[in-house]
Amino acid sequence: MATTSSAVSRSVPLRWRSSLEPILLPFGALLASLLIFGLFCAMAGANPFAVYGSIYRAAFGSWFSWQNTLQRAAPLMLTSLCTILPARMGLVIIGNEGALVMGGVAAVAMGLWAGSLAPPVVVFLMALAGMVAGGLWIMVVGALRHYRGVNETISSLLMNYIAIALMNHWVGGPLRDPSFLSKPSSFAIDEANMLGRLWGTRIHFGLVYGIVACLVAYVLIQRTTLGFSVRIIGGNPKVARMVGIAVGKLTLLITFLAGSCAGLAGMVEVAAVHGRANESLTVGYGYSGVLVAFVARQNPAAAVAMAILLGGILASGSILQRSHNLPDATVLVFQGIVFLLILYSESLYGRFDFFRDREPSEPA
Repeated sequence: MATTSSAVSRSVPLRWRSSLEPILLPFGALLASLLIFGLFCAMAGANPFAVYGSIYRAAFGSWFSWQNTLQRAAPLMLTSLCTILPARMGLVIIGNEGALVMGGVAAVAMGLWAGSLAPPVVVFLMALAGMVAGGLWIMVVGALRHYRGVNETISSLLMNYIAIALMNHWVGGPLRDPSFLSKPSSFAIDEANMLGRLWGTRIHFGLVYGIVACLVAYVLIQRTTLGFSVRIIGGNPKVARMVGIAVGKLTLLITFLAGSCAGLAGMVEVAAVHGRANESLTVGYGYSGVLVAFVARQNPAAAVAMAILLGGILASGSILQRSHNLPDATVLVFQGIVFLLILYSESLYGRFDFFRDREPSEPA
């Protein structure tokens, strides 16, 4: 019996090495980011270890900190899906910020127009308007890519600026509230139509939207025929066409769904945080969502944890200013360093012999 078991074990290849690669490489990139950011802080005259401690306390050190972190994580979960879903079919879309802005403006317009209806109906209509606006915005990128061969990364990036310009036009013109003098802003959504809070905390229902959207996206991509078709397109579009998959229709559908998630994030920001549309919508949640997508390696389920981690980092900006005399934008430097190193780590997959699966008879 022992001889048989030994023979069976020798015939089974060792698979644990390759499974470590997608874990250790991003983790190593994060450690390298901490090292480089620490050097940056030291050059700015701050103690790197004290800065790390402050970031941890501001992000996860107390229940109050957790509430701030989860507030910021909600839009990050939604905007990350704007990159994750198209990436599964081979498209690199970074128009998350534009879709968020368009969704936020559309949600405000709908909230003002339907404000006399019952609050649950108004909230539903605002969410629907935000999703449709964001979805159509990114679907234009997908259509340009499929039908005209326009690079989706460049077109989606440029459409961010168009969206911001349109928002500035609308909140400074047709939607402007003349009584709001601090900065051009739309009229405010009625308080009764704002999103509620969870269990009496500062965490709004946008967090539920984000978690549910990520889980639904995971099931859609990994457990459905539609998701299987999307993955085939991402692997080889020519093969997908040969087996009869409607590449054009799926491209439009997936880009619409991706944009609708970012548009929902815009609705969450105006209906749960700001109460109106203005330049506060362009705080960078769309661009940060791109980082979440890459750190999560295009996995919608992993995006939940990554959004919470990055949300904690973003929540620590003010404490770095108060405690270490560092600019509030220091956390954006950290975010940029992480983004660059995560992108660099993508080029390292398959280059280390340690992560290659071996047969039991091969030497380690």
